[in-house]
Amino acid sequence: MAENSQSSTPAQGSGTPTRGSSNAGDVPVAEFKVYKPPTSTTSTLLEELPDSYFILSPADLKAAQATLSARTRSLVDAPLQVRAQREAAEKSKRDRWPNTTIRVRFSDRTQLEKTFPSTDKIRSVYAFVRSSLRDDVKSIKFILYQSPPKRDLKVSDPDVRDLSLVQLQLAPSSILLLRFEDESLNGTNVPAPLLPSIAASAVELPKLPSVDAEPPKVEKSATPPTTSSTSTEKKIPKWLKAGLRK
Repeated sequence: MAENSQSSTPAQGSGTPTRGSSNAGDVPVAEFKVYKPPTSTTSTLLEELPDSYFILSPADLKAAQATLSARTRSLVDAPLQVRAQREAAEKSKRDRWPNTTIRVRFSDRTQLEKTFPSTDKIRSVYAFVRSSLRDDVKSIKFILYQSPPKRDLKVSDPDVRDLSLVQLQLAPSSILLLRFEDESLNGTNVPAPLLPSIAASAVELPKLPSVDAEPPKVEKSATPPTTSSTSTEKKIPKWLKAGLRK
């Protein structure tokens, strides 16, 4: 069963006014970001790739099998950590990543981003997302999950709800996908059902650096390097030069 609790967490988007809460003052105002769906440039480029691009060669399959075998072997052969060691490792992660940035991606690729304390549980992420939905959608259940590999993060799952974001391996940042139980809301052409004030604050996704960018040119030195022939010529004895002229 997916999470279905109402959230009273007030939030403030980039350039959007603070929204009210039924329990004002209980939770501090938080900032978040909303990103518009990316342009179709990426999908167009993927569609133009030939079919042969997605066919693995024997060498690719061999390398993938070797990687999988090594990972499996390391998990099987690794000694079991005692509780003290696990707690020490988790504390080290909390100290290193006190905050976790979660980006929730809707089916139309609109993305909702917020930073949480790494000690928070997954229910805090659910509450934030639900508080950002339109009033007519708030009561509809949804599930946050990761893919690939697919992993549902349900608050009804005791192996998920009682763990912190660090323990769920979501720190320091993760992208979670959202799926509504109402399939009519999951279409790629269905706009994310966000509150109008939040949807209006959406900005473009930051552009990634181009892989085709030319590397910086190295300026050549004005003074030409001394050739080895010149230095060698200076070291030839006079008597040998005279013999060479004959």
